[in-house]
Amino acid sequence: MCSNHRYIEPDKPYYGIYDRLALSRIRALAFDTFGTVVDWRSSLIFELSRFGQEKGIVGDWPLLVDEWRAAYYPSMDRVRKGEIPWTNLDTLHRQSLEVLVAKLQISGVTSKHLDELTDAWCRLRPWPDVLEGMQRLSARYLLGPLSNANIALMVRLRKFAGLPWDFVFGADLWQHYKPDPEAYQGACKLLGLAPDEVMLVAAHNYDLCAARSQGLCTAFIPRPHEYGPRQQSDFVAEEAWTVVASDLRDLASLVLIHE
Repeated sequence: MCSNHRYIEPDKPYYGIYDRLALSRIRALAFDTFGTVVDWRSSLIFELSRFGQEKGIVGDWPLLVDEWRAAYYPSMDRVRKGEIPWTNLDTLHRQSLEVLVAKLQISGVTSKHLDELTDAWCRLRPWPDVLEGMQRLSARYLLGPLSNANIALMVRLRKFAGLPWDFVFGADLWQHYKPDPEAYQGACKLLGLAPDEVMLVAAHNYDLCAARSQGLCTAFIPRPHEYGPRQQSDFVAEEAWTVVASDLRDLASLVLIHE
């Protein structure tokens, strides 16, 4: 819990608008991307399994994907804590992958293969509700990512997935990873908007908590299958965020009816 807002009982999810006044001021929606917008797990398992078939390389690809994602936050924390200098997410992903391929004893993977596999993060498929929901939301709001990814990765992902983004932000702009305040402040500054005119849309309560601490509005949508069998949290909203929706179609219905 990150505030004194009431907790939403896990067996009694409330989908709706918690703060109508705040909603009326919003001009832009910034989206957490991995997990919220795109299904990274299923997409990466598909990409890595196809790689293995094409190259004749045997590996436990679902396990590799899960371990790769598990290395995501620790690798960024090394940057956030100053243990290593600024390093973008593409580089962190590749470094983690190299370690994991050796750990899982997957033989035959060359340096070039590691580059190819890291590029799979540019080919993540959106959840089924995303394109329709975003298209509807774009009629009223500016849309774009507020991700820990670098701009190059986000631009390629936007192209692959056909995402209707008006702007593309990346962590390399402010050289800070969420939940550092600089990420949320930087997005508002570049949009030329006050924090309460921007709403972060995310499937992760910690991200929304950090955004709200910087004055942004917040929207939670659950992605209960993001981590597959490893999912342990974020099944429901843990706070009374500005809006709680079941998915992006529902979010569009809630906020556009409010016009």
